[in-house]
Amino acid sequence: MAHLVVLTGAGISAESGIKTFRDGDGLWENHHVEDVATPEGWARDPHTVLRFYNERRAQVRAASPNAAHLALAELEKHFRVSIITQNIDDLHERAGSRDVLHLHGELLKARSSRDSRLVYRLDGDETIEMGDCCDNGDQLRPHVVWFGENVPLYATACDLVADADLLLVVGTSLAVTPASMLMDEAPLAAPRVLVDPGARELAGQGVVALATSATDGVCRLRDFWSQHGRLLKPDPDMLLTS
Repeated sequence: MAHLVVLTGAGISAESGIKTFRDGDGLWENHHVEDVATPEGWARDPHTVLRFYNERRAQVRAASPNAAHLALAELEKHFRVSIITQNIDDLHERAGSRDVLHLHGELLKARSSRDSRLVYRLDGDETIEMGDCCDNGDQLRPHVVWFGENVPLYATACDLVADADLLLVVGTSLAVTPASMLMDEAPLAAPRVLVDPGARELAGQGVVALATSATDGVCRLRDFWSQHGRLLKPDPDMLLTS
């Protein structure tokens, strides 16, 4: 079965109403990123960090998968689909995707602030508060990868991309490392398709660019590949005018 590997970024979640800080002002929900998404911010003011992620968690729980999430899940009827997401929400899973790797962690999980192996699922409306501890008695923190921290699943992501028959990149400007380097891990024979409103700027060097929204682009690709039963390299001009 042909292997479709998908790298998704903030653009796909934004269409479900989940905001991102990458709007050019350096703020994330009116917070400076260094205050809520770095180890230094956590050490300086853990109360604010926990409150911030509790609010983001509630936002994610209130959101629903959009047409792009659902279309990717539908493609599992025809292909092996592996999703590598930079997003920390669970919208891919709720849409029905079965193979999802969260490169930057998962908002609906907590982990020990000292031992990253101790990870806990947050069910229902559970939050993380000061005084909530892991089994070793250490304070819990969000199970997310902050700026300045290692990305422990990057090697696994590289292995997935290296096995791709086609690499689909959706809703990301490829501005964050090391995720931006994953494109280079795809086999030379594997087409690379980029769906993003700013895709034309990243076209070339073997990249097929669909300059459109995540929902529009992914739904068109789902229909195209499902109709042909193969992961054909799409013609963007024909696909976007059909």
